[in-house]
Amino acid sequence: MIAVKCAVFSTKPYDVDFLQKAGDLAGHEMVFYESRLTEVTAKLAEGYDAICAFVNDELQRPTLVKIHQGGTKLIALRCAGFNQLDLRAARELGLRAARVPAYSPHAVAEHTLALILSLNRKIHKAYQRVRDNNFSLDGLLGFDLHGRTVGVVGTGTIGKNVVRILHGFGCEVLMYDVTPAEDCLMFGNYVSLDHLLGNSEIITLHCPLNDSTKYLVREESICKMKPGVMLVNTSRGALIDTSAVIRHLKIGTLGSVALDVYEEESEIFFEDRSQSIVDDDVFSRLLTFPNVLITSHQAFFTEQAMHEIARVTMQNLSEFEQSKNLSNSIC
Repeated sequence: MIAVKCAVFSTKPYDVDFLQKAGDLAGHEMVFYESRLTEVTAKLAEGYDAICAFVNDELQRPTLVKIHQGGTKLIALRCAGFNQLDLRAARELGLRAARVPAYSPHAVAEHTLALILSLNRKIHKAYQRVRDNNFSLDGLLGFDLHGRTVGVVGTGTIGKNVVRILHGFGCEVLMYDVTPAEDCLMFGNYVSLDHLLGNSEIITLHCPLNDSTKYLVREESICKMKPGVMLVNTSRGALIDTSAVIRHLKIGTLGSVALDVYEEESEIFFEDRSQSIVDDDVFSRLLTFPNVLITSHQAFFTEQAMHEIARVTMQNLSEFEQSKNLSNSIC
């Protein structure tokens, strides 16, 4: 007997592979759609008990009304963040929602360090040079990470792992969080945000996106940073005012930038656009800087993380079907 019928949106072959296997084991029926969930595509969810959504699906009131009218009762997010979901509208409509809170904090933390090391040591440039038989070292000069002061904004599960790794590299770690974590104190020091901005040579963002953190990095905060700072964001795109970042890359306040997320990524990331023109002028401008390194929201993308996302998603569906309290409930 099928437990829950679930419409899965924004799927790629790897999503189908991991989720289908987990769904078969749990007895749930999974129907996969490549389309993002929007107000227009919401009709595809009609008749399904649950929908499974990802980071760039649109879960604002108009879409929620449509899926509610179609009979959906559960929103199963296969991600940790839920800033894309209108919680008030979901509650008013009687929709339940659950997420995958900690699929692999090591994956994101390790990718953060990969970006820092690659950007610093110009690995991406060196790779292309060697393939062109150019073995010159001119322009590839980096710095020792050991002894550098690194600011970590947000010390939740992912941020904690970043702090531990940086400590292992011999960095002086400055941390900022509205709720300090006691188990981080052996690896670094909590300071005010202004102190972190003004004293860090590398700043990496690991805080959630909400009203208080949107555009945390903007004109005012960038002006408080040390000249030449490296800025890294593997959290949420809207933590950064990209236009302000571009202005300060041009004048050198920002020495380099590494991004795995972008505020308007929903129209760009996760697709092969090599045969088309990206019409986002801000993003295209970012790509022109030699000191900017961008990956397309792949920090989470490890085998272990995909297994855990599938497992917890099926757990959320099963708990819903069995009328249990949702362990990972957000509304």
